[in-house]
Amino acid sequence: MAKEYEIIYMFIKAFIVGGSICTIAQLLINYTKVTPGKILVYFLLAGVFLQAIGLYGYLVDFAGAGATVPISGFGYLLAEGAIKGARENLFGAITGGVKAAAAGITAAIVFGYVFALAFRPKSKKN
Repeated sequence: MAKEYEIIYMFIKAFIVGGSICTIAQLLINYTKVTPGKILVYFLLAGVFLQAIGLYGYLVDFAGAGATVPISGFGYLLAEGAIKGARENLFGAITGGVKAAAAGITAAIVFGYVFALAFRPKSKKN
């Protein structure tokens, strides 16, 4: 029975952290004039910055997918890969982030292409 509670607790932590990150983004969209594209970039850079100073890893350890799934988690992954690559050499610092995120980048490209073929993408008309 304790194992079930541990899993539920893990889900709750992920939901609270991930939901808080998404809530902050939604509040920025609703109450500021910052565009969603800029918010996306700011969150990505926040993940990079927080990992560069060593803080985002603690959030990932606490919340798991709640911290890695939002775009700030992608920034964390890029920074973590670059930091690990930098321990090897300069070239590793440059390519480490892309190596760390290769599976996610590939999935985004492949699924984006498949869905563009399956559906008719069109720009939003104002």
